Amino acid sequence: MNKFLIIRLSSLGDIIHTLPAFAALRSAHLDAQITWVVEENGREILELLPGLNRIVVVQAKQWKWHTKDFRREVSRIVREIRERDQVALDFQGLLKSGLITWLSRSGIRVGFHRADLREPLASVFYTHHADRFPADAHVIHKNLNLLTSLGIREEKLVFPIELPNALQAHVQDKLQALGFNGRSKLVVINVGAAWDTKRWTADKWKAVIAELKATDVFPVLLWGTETERLLAEDISHGARIPLTPFLPLKEVMALLKAADLVVSGDTFALQAACALSRPVVAVFGPTNPRRNGPFRTEDKTAFHLLECSYCYLRTCPDLKCMAALKPEEVARLCRERLEEHGNKN
Repeated sequence: MNKFLIIRLSSLGDIIHTLPAFAALRSAHLDAQITWVVEENGREILELLPGLNRIVVVQAKQWKWHTKDFRREVSRIVREIRERDQVALDFQGLLKSGLITWLSRSGIRVGFHRADLREPLASVFYTHHADRFPADAHVIHKNLNLLTSLGIREEKLVFPIELPNALQAHVQDKLQALGFNGRSKLVVINVGAAWDTKRWTADKWKAVIAELKATDVFPVLLWGTETERLLAEDISHGARIPLTPFLPLKEVMALLKAADLVVSGDTFALQAACALSRPVVAVFGPTNPRRNGPFRTEDKTAFHLLECSYCYLRTCPDLKCMAALKPEEVARLCRERLEEHGNKN
């Protein structure tokens, strides 16, 4: 078969973590037709991928079973992806992604081992399953492991993202408008996250920034949602550093590419910075940095192992994991990573 259907609907960080599997698939099948099924907010990432033939956008987040809108959406999806002579690969592992895999009517439908699925019932939609994978191994390698069902074995991590020169120049203009002169080291600080439990407090971020400002850096705050904007504004006013305007996703990618250091919790900005080979300091609480964090040995992670670690809870009454992280610790890791990066240039 020379046609492949990738199903990875969301989230943005998880889409980034699937890119090496796409790159390995493309490398193994140079002439293949590769289609990717994704939700709307992930489209912009996929538009930066050379070698991806087609993007099919679905509205899976809005699905309400047994409604006319759901039936219409399913009919549309079937028309766009139905192809017997193709291989479908479900990198999501949910019932909705498994259903899309099945609706494609692909002759081969590959999914994770039942024990590795977030929703094990999705396994009924697959014709082939990957072998069991260690629960605490990095999710990028879990995605690559899915390809072994097709005889593709790849350990190298390739993120085939191409940022147009005009896009990068446009972001440089926005940085200049914020006061960046290009001589200081650009430090992008992302203080937001989708989960409350992944967010550090404003006071701790202010303390980190106060220490960093003593060095030759230009710190700037990145935000995406309204909740993140309010937190970033609080930090911006208290620490007296600039706040970026709202940036579309592609401009966020270009900003991260320009950074000398990205400091972030477990969220898209961190995963994208790692994919773009930018130096990072990661701030981790309820999630496992071995599974979701930086994968290069030179990058830094602030994390304390507690009895409740790896809970993956989205709400928590005390947030001991985040409280255990100290501003001076994160600031020290930032200085170390900046120094190491500077020595390599």
